Amino acid sequence: MNKILFILSFFVTGFWASAQTFTDKALQQSASQLNTTNTEGDYDKLFKKFTETNTSEKWQAFYYAAVSMYLKADLLSKKSPASASEPSIMAEKFALGGKLSQPDNAENNILLGLVMLQNVQLNVYNDPTKAMQEVSKYIAKAESSDPNNPRLAILKAKSAEKSGNTTEAETQYQKAATGFTTLSSIPGWGKQLISGNK
Repeated sequence: MNKILFILSFFVTGFWASAQTFTDKALQQSASQLNTTNTEGDYDKLFKKFTETNTSEKWQAFYYAAVSMYLKADLLSKKSPASASEPSIMAEKFALGGKLSQPDNAENNILLGLVMLQNVQLNVYNDPTKAMQEVSKYIAKAESSDPNNPRLAILKAKSAEKSGNTTEAETQYQKAATGFTTLSSIPGWGKQLISGNK
């Protein structure tokens, strides 16, 4: 009887490991789609995939769910700014969820900075000055651990735009564009944020 239970547990463990590997791979494949997605519906589909993925790296699922909502809000803000606040608020919630398990992760800090800046521009916060101080903190945290990240350059560019420093914004967008040409790892999203700004 013990031998049968041992064999059964071995198969269950093997099946679980196989399923886990598949979902981690599916998560990365879905993440790569963030670079080519350009409709609200596609962002919603990706968000659903990220929130339903059973992965060993839960923070990544939260991270990519937040990215999909951030990019959806960015798209909507160009068409209908009033409809962009809901996905942007959702992006912040998921980014904060990812930060709980990875508090010093540069990617999380950059994303939170981008989302908070987006929410400032969408007039979501009652105290935008305090929110901009938080954005500066996220920039400093990310800069200390990943100074050459092209998404950090985008965050700096958008922050410079917000403060009216167009020269610095242009410099940072150029740095981001150069950074994306040499970037070979996941996450690779963000190129769409500089297309109209370089």
